[in-house]
Amino acid sequence: MAQPMTEDQLRARMAEVMKAMEVRGLNRGTSGNVSARCGEAMLVTPSGVPPERLTGDQMVLVQPDGSTPQGGLRPSSEWRMHQQILNRRPDAHAVVHCHSRHATILACAGREIPSVHYMVAVGGGSSVPVAPYATFGSVELAEAVVETLDGRAAALMANHGQIVVARNLDAALAIAEEIEEQAAVYWGTLAIGGPKLLSEDEMNLILQRFRSYGQKA
Repeated sequence: MAQPMTEDQLRARMAEVMKAMEVRGLNRGTSGNVSARCGEAMLVTPSGVPPERLTGDQMVLVQPDGSTPQGGLRPSSEWRMHQQILNRRPDAHAVVHCHSRHATILACAGREIPSVHYMVAVGGGSSVPVAPYATFGSVELAEAVVETLDGRAAALMANHGQIVVARNLDAALAIAEEIEEQAAVYWGTLAIGGPKLLSEDEMNLILQRFRSYGQKA
């Protein structure tokens, strides 16, 4: 079994994930953010630093009481959302938030991603729901997102983007990329008359199969 990452490894990987989101078209500019559990604390990307300039030592260590190192960079404006998610999800160790195009289009239309394809299940349910809108960086947004996730791996955020929680950074990035693909598929079906959805029974079967799919070690 793989050993847990050290703090330095987590910091470096977070910078790589932010760069990967930019390269893969999941994010642009300084939007989006990433966090990872680090002992009792949390590492989160800094506010307003372009991905191409990010380095591991710029990641901000946020303590459980919300404090950060004196004189360091300010954490992402969404640090409360990341902290609340990790607090409520002991099974998860990483959060990825991005403004990928098609997921954001659906979020701005208030449309969840329904059971248009079996891979929607990577989000942990038969659909990917939409969290109610609240101002970015607010406690209200953090609470809305936590409640909407409710054990799932992914949700859309109304008029904002998408959010993913997973066991590690690589899994969170992979799920975010798949959620964007499913958003694009659904968006495409809407342009040609709408999708033919999979049944709830079929999605439940898929969710069961996903629990044993792939390499779990």
